[in-house]
Amino acid sequence: MLSDYGERMGKFKKLFAEAEKIVIGGGAGLSSAAGLTYAGKRFTDNFSDFIEKYGMTDMYSAGFYPFETPEEKWAYWSRHICLNRWDPPAADLYKKLYSLVKDRDYFVITTNVDGQFEKAGFDARRIFAVQGDYGKLQCSRGCHDRLYDDEKLVREMVAEQRDCRIPSHLLPKCPVCGEDMEVHVRKGPYFVQNKEWYGAERRYDDFMRGCEGKQTLLIELGVGYNTPTIIRFPFEQRAAEHKECALCRINREDCRALFDLGGRYICFDEPIGKILSEIR
Repeated sequence: MLSDYGERMGKFKKLFAEAEKIVIGGGAGLSSAAGLTYAGKRFTDNFSDFIEKYGMTDMYSAGFYPFETPEEKWAYWSRHICLNRWDPPAADLYKKLYSLVKDRDYFVITTNVDGQFEKAGFDARRIFAVQGDYGKLQCSRGCHDRLYDDEKLVREMVAEQRDCRIPSHLLPKCPVCGEDMEVHVRKGPYFVQNKEWYGAERRYDDFMRGCEGKQTLLIELGVGYNTPTIIRFPFEQRAAEHKECALCRINREDCRALFDLGGRYICFDEPIGKILSEIR
């Protein structure tokens, strides 16, 4: 792996220019770099009442808090969803990324559930959001595979909540079995993978098969070790098995690779925004 920043950037620019196919892997670090952080001032400014009442420390761990009532749970989650899915416009960093690849043959695989890729202009048919979407609800028991838009409901919850609770009449119930509804995020055994999910998976698989024999650049952005088997490990394995494939990893914390990919592996621990600005 090249150590000098100028050498690494020069190599990245060359690979980017020569690539026939570009595969983007977006992780939580990408949205954090775009300003959608789950801790610090953004958390304390928007959840001071929950912090005082429950001792919460950040939005990620708060998502696993064992609330005693569904009214409390949905008071938290409605605010979380609005803050991270519905309220933010397309982040500049995502728009910058889109401007780089919009005229290229690209595909996106992401573990993010905040909808930023679509907001920034990426073609929805070229996105595989593996872990779900904050903007959708599903049956908590997965009794059927339909998903339901949640913007109107969660905004009502935010508007009407008092003392970290929502009114009981706003609790979402499954229209089929009557059980509670849940946000469509993979955090339990009943995560719904509907025909749209499988369609996105199929298009991603087809795209990857189409990369065989073609110069392919895998660009991994802010992918850590929370769910490494979705993007991080498969990207490395792909590059190891296909000599026409190169991997660029941009990650502030851990740039190590499992395989020796020689000159086909570049890693940056510099800020994502800095890298994308210079690759332009």
